Amino acid sequence: QVQLVESGGGLVQAGGSLRLSCAASRSLFNFNAMGWYRQAPGKQRELVATITSGGYSNYADSVKGRFTISRDNAKNTVYLQMNSLKPEDTAVYYCNAYKFVANYWGPGTQVTVSS
Repeated sequence: QVQLVESGGGLVQAGGSLRLSCAASRSLFNFNAMGWYRQAPGKQRELVATITSGGYSNYADSVKGRFTISRDNAKNTVYLQMNSLKPEDTAVYYCNAYKFVANYWGPGTQVTVSS
């Protein structure tokens, strides 16, 4: 079991930047991977980016080159740096911790990008 708490969401104009943080209640090394997902109104939750315990990262095509996922193991925190934001990035962003067949989720943080 783990508690995940996201922060850093908000309202930003198109072209702007935000950095999301996800603080975990346990060491990140307890999990195979950490990730960020998002869900826009009326749409399914989708993967944004993941990072493994070994530091390997993976991104959705829609955010490649604009978003960067990173982790600070000493702080048990995962980050998502979001640059060149677009209105279509508007969604609730969720932190995820994955271990074998178990998935853990944070409550989410709202990101709204105005045009």
